[in-house]
Amino acid sequence: MDKIKIWRTTRDYIFITLGMAIYALGFCGFILPEKVVIGGLAGIGTIVYFLTGIPVAVTQYVMNLILLAIAYKIVGKQFVVGTIFGATMMSVFVGIFQPLFADGFTDEPFMNVVIGGICAGVGVGMAYTHNGSSGGTDIVAAMVSKYTNVTVGRMMLYVDMTIISSSFFLFHNLDRVVYGFVVLVLAAYVADMVINTNRQAVQFTIFSKKWQEIATAINNDAKRGCTVLTGMGWYSKQEVKVLLVMCRKIESVTIARIIKSIDPDAFTTQGNVNGVYGKGFDVLKVKMKSPDQQHEHAGVSQPVSDGSAHIPPKI
Repeated sequence: MDKIKIWRTTRDYIFITLGMAIYALGFCGFILPEKVVIGGLAGIGTIVYFLTGIPVAVTQYVMNLILLAIAYKIVGKQFVVGTIFGATMMSVFVGIFQPLFADGFTDEPFMNVVIGGICAGVGVGMAYTHNGSSGGTDIVAAMVSKYTNVTVGRMMLYVDMTIISSSFFLFHNLDRVVYGFVVLVLAAYVADMVINTNRQAVQFTIFSKKWQEIATAINNDAKRGCTVLTGMGWYSKQEVKVLLVMCRKIESVTIARIIKSIDPDAFTTQGNVNGVYGKGFDVLKVKMKSPDQQHEHAGVSQPVSDGSAHIPPKI
């Protein structure tokens, strides 16, 4: 088990590093040369850079450290430790790439913005899927959501929109503000795709008189399990058997063909599911609370050594 944990941890750090490198490449090579301010501390660093000449990486890292120091007592040690590595790698790569790609790669502003937004989304998504975070507005959102009813995602959106909108007072150019929002939307969409792609699954609900044949064929041919539920048709007042099947998205065509070949008149529903965990699917990656924390939430007084239980860890 120790070797497995070491391998998983090492793999996570490798992919977090790679994700931050991709993000920094998209930001420094495509977004920054167009003088487009995006959300997060990268956006604040961009504003400071064009006002004072201080490299984005310096501003970004200093502000991350300040926010993490403030967040330590509010959101807990576990959140801070999980964020500081990604924030450090982000600043390192931005510091390396900014002077290397100062002139950008293309002369097409919109193309640069699109490519940069895609790279940012891929990088952030890759880091999140391996328990990492780039810091920045994540920290602010986590602190605010601790004491208010505003969700983390909504708070991040508010902060990012404020940062992007403020760039108008720096450049007095509405096009760059619009480009900033394009990056924000595109990066969020791509990150969501990266995070959820591996967890996309399909759920079939099948009503058929030939349910036994269909279930057997799905077991033998598609190598997927079936759950048989007992129901009653309210119109006919007759008992019916319902098959519940979970499969990967790429396996859905195989399941559909099996159903059609056995009973073309079967009443079938198909729905997309994000996250199926258990045997044959993904492993539920959730860090369990320690026995002391479990007793504390159950109403048993226990000494608290730090604030690591203040908010749930990112998964």
